[in-house]
Amino acid sequence: MTAGDESDLVRRGYDALSYHYRGDDAGEDRYAPWLAELRARLPAGASVLDLGCGNGVPVARSLAAAGYQVTGVDISDVQIERARRLVPAGTFIRADATAIEFPTRSFDAVVCLYALIHMPLAAQPGLLRRAAGWLRPAGWLLAVTGHSAWTGTEGNWLGGPAPMWWSQADAGTYRSWLEQAGLQVTAQEFVPEGDGGHELFWARRPLADQRAFLTPEPARGYPGRRLRPGRARRSRCASATPGWSRSGPRAGLVEPPTRQVLEVVVPAAFRGQVALASPAPWS
Repeated sequence: MTAGDESDLVRRGYDALSYHYRGDDAGEDRYAPWLAELRARLPAGASVLDLGCGNGVPVARSLAAAGYQVTGVDISDVQIERARRLVPAGTFIRADATAIEFPTRSFDAVVCLYALIHMPLAAQPGLLRRAAGWLRPAGWLLAVTGHSAWTGTEGNWLGGPAPMWWSQADAGTYRSWLEQAGLQVTAQEFVPEGDGGHELFWARRPLADQRAFLTPEPARGYPGRRLRPGRARRSRCASATPGWSRSGPRAGLVEPPTRQVLEVVVPAAFRGQVALASPAPWS
């Protein structure tokens, strides 16, 4: 079976089993604590991508109701039609997640719950790398992946008229792929289900180089204009020290810079020879 055959099997499976999988009025159930945690980590009005959004319930529905800008992607026509009806505030795209593209730094969070495991294994690392690029600095990836490696098909899944296909790596491999994508895994836990289970990951795109938050203010008399001969002159330059929020819903995010004024003495003998270097972000 080729990757195209596998993806088509999943598409046709969810077209046929959409209502078997989840009803229009389904609750958040096991998703509730994950969604509450995600809402606590995101700024107001954040942009969220839901990969494998299904019928939009509960992830897109919950996030849209909280005022977030939600974009959902799913391979099933039936699932997307239902999502557009059930979550009218969201934007939903019928597409193969392993082939779709978005501009870099488009989203504050990417959610992918129980969806990677329905994608060809060889395509999963590349999707995670692209998803990392779609995140803004300090953005979050919330994913539920496989726990143990397995590939296979189940006929009459959920008691319905169609088979379903899965392909998943083990938890250690998913963690390695996330780290290779440039994400920092901040939490990982086993999610039990029946005789087995899945793996939950919270991963974050690192902040941009902290020095980007330095905002030098042109020194008075340097380098924009020459100092007059004579005694040493004092120049002023501004730097910024990033501050860290150690608690609260956005723990760890860099807050707006705190400006500090440094006094730099430039002796007359060294006019034109001294370059003022920005201080390190923190000592």
